[in-house]
Amino acid sequence: MTGEAARAVEDAWRIHSRRVLATLIRLLGDFDLAEEALHEAFLAASRQWPEAGVPANPRAWLVSAGRFRAIDRLRRRARFAAAVPDIAEELHGEGLAMPDEDDPAIADDRLRLIFTCCHPAIAPEAQVALTLRELCGLTTGEIARAFLAATPAVAQRIVRAKAKIREARIPYAVPEGPELPQRLESVLRVVYLVFNEGYSAHFGASLTRADLSGEAIRLGRLMVELMPDAETFGLLALMLLNESRRAARLSEAGEIVLLPDQDRALWDSALTGEGAVLVERAFATGEVGSYAIQAAISAVHAAARTAEATDWRRIVLLYDMLLDAAPSPVVRLNRAVAVGMADGPEAGLAAVEEIAAAGGLDGYHLLHAARADMLRRLGRHAGAQVAYERALALCTMEPERRFLQGRIREMAALDAAAG
Repeated sequence: MTGEAARAVEDAWRIHSRRVLATLIRLLGDFDLAEEALHEAFLAASRQWPEAGVPANPRAWLVSAGRFRAIDRLRRRARFAAAVPDIAEELHGEGLAMPDEDDPAIADDRLRLIFTCCHPAIAPEAQVALTLRELCGLTTGEIARAFLAATPAVAQRIVRAKAKIREARIPYAVPEGPELPQRLESVLRVVYLVFNEGYSAHFGASLTRADLSGEAIRLGRLMVELMPDAETFGLLALMLLNESRRAARLSEAGEIVLLPDQDRALWDSALTGEGAVLVERAFATGEVGSYAIQAAISAVHAAARTAEATDWRRIVLLYDMLLDAAPSPVVRLNRAVAVGMADGPEAGLAAVEEIAAAGGLDGYHLLHAARADMLRRLGRHAGAQVAYERALALCTMEPERRFLQGRIREMAALDAAAG
C-alpha cells in the first residue's frame, strides 16, 4: 500500500470507524456481525484504495463495503441458510448506492446506538463498557484500566450485554413517550463518561482525545434537541465549558498546565459564552441537578479574567449544592480543594485529611495530589514529596505522571535547600 493510501485508511479509521459501525449495526441488527463487517470493509479499503484511489466519501464507501461483505458472510454461514435469502434481499434492497451523509438516519445512528447500549435491561456497568467499546472504540483492556477492573470481567460484561440485546430483541432506536425520561439519566451519565475519557484520558501518552470529547458534545447537542430540560442543558454546558480550555491545558512541549497557570486568552470564548447561556437556561427551570451545578462551577472559572479573580467562595457554595444533589467522596474532595483556595491551605489540608480518614479514596491518585499541593503551599516540602510519590504510583496517564515527577524533583530540591 502506498504511503498516501495507508494514511487515508488510518485517517478513515480514526475519523469514521465508530460512525460506520453504528450505521452497520442499524442495517444488520447484530453487534458482532457489524464488527466483522467493519473490519472487512477496512481490509477492503487497504486493498482497493491504493489502486482505485481514495473515494470522495470514505464513510459512505465503508458502509457499503461492510454491508455487502456482511451479505457474503451470511451466505457462508450454514446455520443461517434458511434466513439468508430474505436477509440478503433486504440488505440489497436498502440501496446499492452509497448512503447519503445528510440522511437523518445516518446522522443519528450513534444516538440510537447509545440508547440501545443504555437500555435498562442491561446492567449499569455493562452499559458503560459496551458504550465505550462500540461507540468510542476503546479496547476491552483500555476500558478495564480506565475503571480499575479486570479485563476478563469487562469482556464478560460486554458479551452479556450483546447477548441481552440480541435475546431480548432490544430495538435499535431512540425511545418515545414516557420511556424517554426513564432512560435519560443513564444516557447522560454515559455521554459524560465518554466526554471525560476524551477530555482527560485515564491512561496513555496523550492527555486528551479530541475525537471522543467532540463526539460526546455532538451527542449532548442531540440530547438537548430531543429533551430540552435542566440536566440536558447542564450536561452540554459542562462539556462546552470544559472543552473551551482544551488549547490552554498543555504547553507547547506537551506538558500539563494547571488551571491557575493557563493562558486564558487561549480559552475558546464562543464555547464559554454558549456554556454560560445554557447554565442560565438550566437554573431558570428551578430544578437543577448535578450536571447543571457542575456546569455552574465551570462557569465561575470561565467568568474570572485571572486566576486570582476566581470567586472561590461561590465555588464552595456550589459544591455544597452538589453534595446535596449527588454526594460522593470525589465531590467532597473537590470541595476540599476549593476550601483550600478560599480559606487557605491549612483549611484545605484539614478537609482533605478528613476525607482520607473516611477511606474509599486511597487508591485515587488525585486525593494524594491534593494533599501534596496543600503541603507544598504550606512549605512542608518533605511531606509534599511523599504525597506526590504516592500519587505518581497510582497515576496511569503519561503527561500527568511527568507533571508529578516534576513536582517530586521540585520538593526534593526545596527540602534539601532547607536542610
